[in-house]
Amino acid sequence: MRLLAFVLMLLPTVAFSGAVRLKDLVDFDGVRGNDLVGYGLVVGLNGTGDGLRNSPFTEEIMSNILERLGVNVNGEDFRPKNVAAVLVTATLPPFSRVGSQIDVTVSAIGDSKSLLGGTLVMTPLNAADGQIYAVAQGTVLAGGAVAEGEAAKVTRGVPTSGVIPSGARVEREIDFEFSGLTQLRLALREPDFTTAGRIEAAINREFNRPVAIMRDSGTVELSIPETRAASTAHAVGRIENILIEPESKARVVVDQRSGTIVMGQDVRISRVAVSQGNLTLRVEEAPIAVQPNPFAEGESVVVPRTVAGIEEEEGTGLAEIPEATTLSEVVAGLNALGVSPRDMIDILKTIKAAGALHAEFIVR
Repeated sequence: MRLLAFVLMLLPTVAFSGAVRLKDLVDFDGVRGNDLVGYGLVVGLNGTGDGLRNSPFTEEIMSNILERLGVNVNGEDFRPKNVAAVLVTATLPPFSRVGSQIDVTVSAIGDSKSLLGGTLVMTPLNAADGQIYAVAQGTVLAGGAVAEGEAAKVTRGVPTSGVIPSGARVEREIDFEFSGLTQLRLALREPDFTTAGRIEAAINREFNRPVAIMRDSGTVELSIPETRAASTAHAVGRIENILIEPESKARVVVDQRSGTIVMGQDVRISRVAVSQGNLTLRVEEAPIAVQPNPFAEGESVVVPRTVAGIEEEEGTGLAEIPEATTLSEVVAGLNALGVSPRDMIDILKTIKAAGALHAEFIVR
């Protein structure tokens, strides 16, 4: 199959076929989520919970929960198999208000086999400051399945992890006064001086005055009072849909495991000659059994016989790639060699080592 079928000609952002909204290029200062984590218990499992002898922390949290509910289990010998200790994680979106609901992810930390059909008991979720910002509870939707018999077991997906849509309710808000900002920084997700300069110019054109200034390749600062907007939110709402044509570095990304090659449009190759061929080593064992003559004394002997050889496939010849070649010309020239994507990765590495590939080369 031709290399062109394997090469994804991904342009560096879609700006070359159309401009991109500002909100898709930058992050606004202060508009970010906050990570939450909690330690809880999933109950109601069908015998797939933690083995309490191997997971003593499950028994400890179960005892604490029962004691808070007025059930004294100290000194009791109970080892149910329908409970599992889990870690609950979530992201508190920006400007979340008390009473709003967020999704949570539940993951087993013991030796539970599956969380299918389980229910998460009320679990507080803490942020990095140690404060509780949400409380999670609900039925776990696991993303896998398990079928098990006496001598075989089949697992599809990951049944020890699941989600609870809208499973946590926000109990505390992040103390952040967005409307009180007088300076707002726009952080570029892909820092680039050209893109930052275009953002600065576009914002200034929108307000017909110099309200934005580029601080570096990754930061553009917006002066809120100079925009004469009613609030910071009004100013952001006015600029977030401005269309910008972003720039990015010439880049080649290869994945050796799958043989995927991704090249940006600005990739250039200097004049270079490429030749590619393969060697095949072949070793065959064909032993021969030697029998003694009839009525003669002796034993059968196995005589080893080995056939070894090295075959060289017919090379693709010497193909010359002209100077300042564009992406389409590079792909056409490499297709002419008839090499596989994995061989193509080795060729690109060699071209880069020769100093003829003018792009950032990333191997994954």
